[in-house]
Amino acid sequence: MGQNLQTEARLRPVDLARGHGLSTQAVRNYEEAGILPAAGRTPHGYRTYTPVHAGALRAFLALVPGHGHQTATSIMRAVNQGADDEAFRLIDESHAQLLDDRRTLQAVESALRDLEPTTAAEHGQGSEPVAVSGPGGTFIGSLAEELGIRPATLRKWERVGLVAPHRDPQTGYRRYDEADVRDARLAHQLRRGGYLLEQIAPLIAQVRAAGGLEPLEAALCDWRGRLSARGRAMLTGAAELEAYVRKRG
Repeated sequence: MGQNLQTEARLRPVDLARGHGLSTQAVRNYEEAGILPAAGRTPHGYRTYTPVHAGALRAFLALVPGHGHQTATSIMRAVNQGADDEAFRLIDESHAQLLDDRRTLQAVESALRDLEPTTAAEHGQGSEPVAVSGPGGTFIGSLAEELGIRPATLRKWERVGLVAPHRDPQTGYRRYDEADVRDARLAHQLRRGGYLLEQIAPLIAQVRAAGGLEPLEAALCDWRGRLSARGRAMLTGAAELEAYVRKRG
């Protein structure tokens, strides 16, 4: 990616800022962060920008919704430094993350299709635990290992109501029955989807109370919409970045 900057049209910081609802300080900060190429200077030391800088700003702002501020910044820095491969790697990683998130959503939807209604019997006498807790809390450890989280995370989820394991009356160890394991898996998948604990707790509570999955449909629809929006934003960002690269020559 070439380093030649167009100099035939001079723009002030306010000219770049005005069209995007930014402050002139924000424009200067973007330059200092490497998001914009270095500005020219007047004989009196004032910054001057060009249509190339305007293109860089458009590219960055278009990249942010799909890649996030940090990654978008790194992409622009790489482009401005002529490090094409690094910029492409960062873009590829974002696309890979989006694909992984789509697969996570599919896994959640698949898991939900297999969920059984939670009844009082599942949490009361007669329910059979998936595994019996042994000395040292074996079962909480095995469930945490299965999910790829720490036992402390399961205990935190218990405190906020995402899971409700029972205590063995003799040993006091936690016992997670089949419904508890289901709830833990569901909580884990939703956390991976970007949902906060306070958002997940009422969903799981509603599933338990309603005996069905309807309460989660709105959340899944929102999740699908957010993934689609990210995908579209990545396309828009790619187009603006390509335009900027061509403008730079």
